[in-house]
Parts: sequence; structure tokens; C-alpha cells
Amino acid sequence: MALSSQDGHVAAKIETCGDADDVFVDRKRRRVYVSCGEGVIDVLESGEAGYRRVARVPTVSGARTSLFVPELDRLFVAARAGSNEPAAIWVFRPAS
Repeated sequence: MALSSQDGHVAAKIETCGDADDVFVDRKRRRVYVSCGEGVIDVLESGEAGYRRVARVPTVSGARTSLFVPELDRLFVAARAGSNEPAAIWVFRPAS
């Protein structure tokens, strides 16, 4: 849910992916990135009618920890080690 920064009222509600951990605002694109342990990143876009999901980007199960760095214009997502894969940091470049 999005809250108004002026008075705290609920400005919008939208379903997101499961096991959400981190949420970041991309002011440049008017988007919100939600990283979830379910194995996806939900990309929400702000508009006059509220927020809508514009993308669901697959990651891997358990990859819920992330960091958006506006100065680099990148979203970093920590992927756990698996039985055949080492731990990694995935780097996403938001589409314009």
C-alpha cells in the first residue's frame, strides 16, 4: 500500500509478489521495485489511477534482499547459493 506523505492516508493498494523483503522507489521513472523470496521482482508504476504492475521479473527462489542505487541506475539482488550455483549478486538495469 502507498501512503500519502502529506497526511498519511492510504493513497493506493495493490497486490505484490509473496515473501516481499525490500521496496525501493525509482523517482526518475515513477516506479516501485519490490523484491520477493517467491523468486520475482514486481515493478509497479505510478499513474493518475494509482499504481499498476508493469512487470514481474523472474529471479530465483529466496532472492529477496535487494538494493536500488539511483546514482548507478541499477537494482542489485542477492541470490542465495544453490546446490549447483554459488551465491551471486544479480544486477538489473531498469528499462526506460
